[in-house]
Amino acid sequence: MLDKKMEKALNDQLNAEMASGYLYLSMATYFEDKDLPGFGNALRVHAQEELDHAMKFYDYILRKGGSVVLQSIDTPKREWKNTVEVYEEILEHEELVTSLIHDLVDLSIKIKDHATNQFLLWFVEEQVEEEELAHEDLRKVKMALESPQLLYLLDKEYGQLTNQTEEE
Repeated sequence: MLDKKMEKALNDQLNAEMASGYLYLSMATYFEDKDLPGFGNALRVHAQEELDHAMKFYDYILRKGGSVVLQSIDTPKREWKNTVEVYEEILEHEELVTSLIHDLVDLSIKIKDHATNQFLLWFVEEQVEEEELAHEDLRKVKMALESPQLLYLLDKEYGQLTNQTEEE
């Protein structure tokens, strides 16, 4: 059985993951409106990944005998100055999610919830990858800021991305 404080924290994280998916989907629409469908595709893939993460929390809460409590999600931002600003926000957002995951790990250690701690370790590693990818993408779009040719090539590259869970 889940500790009530842990159950609430996991439900809050489920909501944060859903909100992340919503934010990345909004970013996808920004790029699709700018006729950059590859960037839109990449962010649609990222949105789906965040929703998959939310479902991992959903399923875990249920497996541990907890109750899932869905919360409202705020309307995400819709406009950005340029591609770089979008990717700066992605990096900032992933750093926020990392801090939320670390707070969950700290709570699991404090209350000696070893099963939840073990469950959360996958997310700790996932956030290392997410931040690494965000840094890499930000570096690429900064280079492309003054180069329409490079932006076109990145758009084409990002158009090839797929959700890895679909392939497995």
